[in-house]
Amino acid sequence: MLESLKDALPGKVSTAPTDLETHGKDESYPLQHPPLAVVYAQGLADVQAALAWAREKRVAVIPFGAGTSLEGHVVPQGPAISLDLSGMNRVLSLQPEDFLAVVEPGLTRKALNEALKGTGLFFPVDPGADATLGGMAATNASGTTTVRYGGMRPNVLALQVVLASGEVLELGRGVRKTSAGYDLKDLFIGSEGTLGVITRLTLRLHPLPAHIHTLRVFFPDLEPCAQAAYAVMASGLPVARLELVDEMGLRAINRYLGRSYPEKPALFVEFHSSTPEALAAESRLALELMQEAGALEVDVAHTQEERTAQWEARHQAYWALVHLFPGQQYLSTDTAVPISKMPELVSVARRLLREMGLQGNILGHVGDGNFHTLVVCPPGDARAEAFSQRLVEHTLALGGTCTGEHGVGLRKKKYLAQEHGPALLWMKQLKNLFDPLGLLNPGKIF
Repeated sequence: MLESLKDALPGKVSTAPTDLETHGKDESYPLQHPPLAVVYAQGLADVQAALAWAREKRVAVIPFGAGTSLEGHVVPQGPAISLDLSGMNRVLSLQPEDFLAVVEPGLTRKALNEALKGTGLFFPVDPGADATLGGMAATNASGTTTVRYGGMRPNVLALQVVLASGEVLELGRGVRKTSAGYDLKDLFIGSEGTLGVITRLTLRLHPLPAHIHTLRVFFPDLEPCAQAAYAVMASGLPVARLELVDEMGLRAINRYLGRSYPEKPALFVEFHSSTPEALAAESRLALELMQEAGALEVDVAHTQEERTAQWEARHQAYWALVHLFPGQQYLSTDTAVPISKMPELVSVARRLLREMGLQGNILGHVGDGNFHTLVVCPPGDARAEAFSQRLVEHTLALGGTCTGEHGVGLRKKKYLAQEHGPALLWMKQLKNLFDPLGLLNPGKIF
């Protein structure tokens, strides 16, 4: 059967064991079932050819970017081909006068920002990993800068997508606002490759901040740290990044990266401003609020090198924790709640860890109410999933969501009926409308 696929896409199909293994897992979900083959698409015609073969043979297709997802989005659940879009990595157009970039889906966010050097602009969505922009749109990714600039949804203005039928749709426009018809573009953002394959993106760019102030603020315990984060957000200050890292996370970072941070719960904070006067006033007020909440110590990053080192530490926290507990099983939660409920949920997460006798750390984007609990336990230990279940139940009771930014994939789909109720049935009907044969990433979300 695969010979006909190779004939349709000569030189672009691999069945090498290493390629199959790489495309059968993501960063945290174990390999379950490798794909039958990997198609390395180089353009729109390759995507259409792969989908045409899949329709004829009734074989599933899983779009693949960099494989940096965390919830099993790219893990096959049966016979499937992996459609690798990383070779479609061109910047098609830079329009700095309109604050726009048009790119292919395999371009990574770091490569885009490298291409933007000298324009005075940048693309702000930063999930930590150097993910592909198509994959980031497919999961509605966000990250450390979301509190100021938003995640992928508000920063993607237009998409080109290919449906399972091979039809090409142009969704959205390269403008800041439109009232022309249904917003199908946003339907595909966060759809995790289940509705169509993204083949082009028009992205919103932002001016590089003229002045940046970055600091680390340490607290005696986790609860005042979380309360301080809420106080800063409730003040209305224009924070660019507001991240919580607990004492276990900082201990892991110190060992993994050779740092010497105080091993106490901390907020990593950053302000962006167009004037030094505004920056000084905003950061001073934020510091006063955090000191009122019980801050013990403040470290300021004075240079670009220090700022880069601080955010590298935050982005490497996951891998630092993995290295702190070798040979263990890891599960990362991704709950998000209304910002006023964030301190309460942080306390619930810590209490559940203690009650269940689990090792784990809490870190995340508390400025937008989203944080992660990385649970550590021996392989095969069911307590990690039980912890996640209990935390999600608390989260939903507080009006939150089971996944703030990682997406549904395989792990979170069991919570969707509780979160969405009858709306989940309408999501399934939309899936059937766009993909009646069920070829695109089956088994995910539903």
